[in-house]
Amino acid sequence: MTSDVTGTTVRQNSAPRRGLAIGCGGTLGFAWTVAALASVRDALDWDPREATAIIGTSAGAEFVTMLGSGVGVDELVAMQLGNAAARPELLTHIASAPGKLPPLPRLGVGNPRLLTRRDLPVLSRMSGIAPVGGGDPSWLTTLAESLAPGDSWLPHPNAYMVSMDYRTGRRVAFGAQGAPKVTVGEALRASWAIPGWFPPVTIDGVRYIDGGAASTASVDLLLPLQLDELVVLAPMASRTLRPARGAARIERGALRNAMSKGLDQEIELVRSAGTRVIRIDATDDDLAVMGANFMDGRRRLATFESSLRTTRASVKRELDVHPFQPTRSHQ
Repeated sequence: MTSDVTGTTVRQNSAPRRGLAIGCGGTLGFAWTVAALASVRDALDWDPREATAIIGTSAGAEFVTMLGSGVGVDELVAMQLGNAAARPELLTHIASAPGKLPPLPRLGVGNPRLLTRRDLPVLSRMSGIAPVGGGDPSWLTTLAESLAPGDSWLPHPNAYMVSMDYRTGRRVAFGAQGAPKVTVGEALRASWAIPGWFPPVTIDGVRYIDGGAASTASVDLLLPLQLDELVVLAPMASRTLRPARGAARIERGALRNAMSKGLDQEIELVRSAGTRVIRIDATDDDLAVMGANFMDGRRRLATFESSLRTTRASVKRELDVHPFQPTRSHQ
């Protein structure tokens, strides 16, 4: 017997316990992830809603909200395609996504003291000198209240949304034991509070920002669960890429390279602990479609279609190297 991050006791040597970690990615990363979820579901014959634990960061927190409240992959695909048969609240959500450029920020910067913290990742330090965002996160509140109204947490027993404490740079997984008690809407806004784009979210007197400022997917936060298997979907990370040109060089230099390196290290920790990991991230073909601005909604459908092709191939390659055990026969 052992205890997980929620404080509950889990049984050893039972059915394979498969987790799901979904990274940040903005509007286009969200579209990419919908297709990736469909690819993983089909290849593994597995419903992601049945994951032992779901952890999400920023756009990934949207999926925690949806999957954790019972929304299925087919419904996510219908939403992404604008299918009239999709849930109205999902169609409203995707139609309300922020534009490709942030509104004018507010005066002042977030927390310049973070810049001196050499123990933190470079993106965490740099977030401290970002201006205070002026974006309106009410579209996230609307989603949360439509799927998980009231003050209770999501129905899923282990659903976590990652944010970063703006005082210390420490990651907080809302929904886990020891994290501040919040509503789903508060957690979702905090996890999505991109520095310079959306304002920090204050909870119990503490300001929180986008968890992607600390880690693209925070897969290592699931280590205490001692999972057998873990699916990682990370649109803001890539393993091998051709040299970039133009604006894409800025995106890689400022974000993707650092996020990829951090994810490499976290996955190594998880694998060293004995968990099988299938990692799916963005390929050159995906990035050629997405462009350098991950908030450019005009490329949303093309990104989704590209991901349908690339993630199917990526899942197959990952399963050849790291084969997973089937789960349905154990349920």
